[in-house]
Amino acid sequence: MIQHPGGFWRRLLGNLLDAIIIGIPIGILGYILTGDTEGNFFTKLLNYLYYLIVPVVWLGYTVGKRIVGVRIVKVDGGKVGLGAMFLRTFVSGLVYVATLGMGLIVSAFMVGLREDKRAIHDLIAGTYVTTDSHQL
Repeated sequence: MIQHPGGFWRRLLGNLLDAIIIGIPIGILGYILTGDTEGNFFTKLLNYLYYLIVPVVWLGYTVGKRIVGVRIVKVDGGKVGLGAMFLRTFVSGLVYVATLGMGLIVSAFMVGLREDKRAIHDLIAGTYVTTDSHQL
């Protein structure tokens, strides 16, 4: 049962904060370790692992989501697992690439206009973003 879905602006701000607080340091670390400025495999892998693992071990939060007060949960309100996060990050990423970014634009409209605020990646993974703090 979907309760208190997180809206577009909160989710966008959470993603921007993750990019600044986590993404930039990972990019700098990747550059220091590899000398590659063009988005190397190491940097992409660390970013992917961050979005895959942190919500699983931190009750659906990433750093940015925690700051803005939203978290990822399963549609039944339960904790997300590795399977759901794999679908949410990797499989949906393939969908967004295969649609040349159009899927991402559609997802933004879905979050802004749907009552449950679920994007394509939420539908694929059986998740949603809520403003409820953890109650597990």
